[in-house]
Amino acid sequence: QVQLVESGGGLVQAGGSLRLSCAASGLTFSSYAMGWFRQAPGKEREFVASIRRSSGITYYANSVKGRFTISRDNAKNTVYLQMNSLKPEDTAVYYCAASGGVITAAQTGIDYWGQGTQVTVSS
Repeated sequence: QVQLVESGGGLVQAGGSLRLSCAASGLTFSSYAMGWFRQAPGKEREFVASIRRSSGITYYANSVKGRFTISRDNAKNTVYLQMNSLKPEDTAVYYCAASGGVITAAQTGIDYWGQGTQVTVSS
């Protein structure tokens, strides 16, 4: 049974930082591209960042480029999202995703989703 378990969300002031973690189990982690998506109240879920399975090449939404960093530790079966210079518009539920292919903003080809972790940025 595959599980993706996010942690690290919380309440932070604008300009602050948080680091999200997503621990994966039940799958060969190194064989999956990993990504983060988010969904704000009343809005559709959107792509945040992804990292390829072997090359480690990363992709970011324009809205977070330069502020967020995605990384992975294959030995720990964990993917991280370091979020700096947070803004109130970053408030959302953040979801971890795994794909045997490539993760893109189109959200196609996602094999597994986590349950989400809430990030709230106060102004």
